[in-house]
Parts: sequence; structure tokens; C-alpha cells
Amino acid sequence: MRNEKSKKDGHHRGKDHAAHHRGPKTFRRGRAIAFLDMMNLKRSTIKEQLDQPEFQSIQQILVGELKAIDMLINEFIQLFEIQENEEAAEKGSEEKETSNEKGMEMNETN
Repeated sequence: MRNEKSKKDGHHRGKDHAAHHRGPKTFRRGRAIAFLDMMNLKRSTIKEQLDQPEFQSIQQILVGELKAIDMLINEFIQLFEIQENEEAAEKGSEEKETSNEKGMEMNETN
């Protein structure tokens, strides 16, 4: 009976409600961007290792890893509909939060 009433009132629950895909919710978007930052850091580390002589013996492996991580980053960006300006904005807000926390710590020590 309860289900009949909600159907009559035009209220839908469950999967029908989530039919409009607009990317992850705001709190998830921050986590997605943080993960993307971590992937980009790994990519830059592998890229640096390619130029170092001590990694010359595994250069082909590093090239393969670099291609794989590039593919993952691109798929992740498409899946979560992340644009470069969002990633930069998230980094800026994280830096601002960090500087605010440091300022609070300095005020506590004064």
C-alpha cells in the first residue's frame, strides 16, 4: 500500500532516481581529483626514472608502465568527467587549506 501511494504521488525511489548521470557528487569529486593527483605523481616519478642511468636495465618496463598509467589517467578523467580547470581548482583549495592550518598552528604557538 505504501508503494502504491508513493507511485501515485509521483515520487520514485531507487534506481529510477539515479538515472540522471552528472558525474560524482561533490564529496566524491574531491576524492577522485586527489586520486588523479596521486596517479599524476606516479607518472612523473616513472618519467624521471626513465632518464636515470640506474634504471637503464628496466627501461622497457618503465616505458610500458608509463603507457599503462597514461591510459588509466585518460580513462579516469573521462569516467569522472574531470576537466583540467577542476583539477587546478582543487589543488588551489588544498593549498589554501594547508596554509590556513599552518597559520592556525602558528597562532597557537604565539
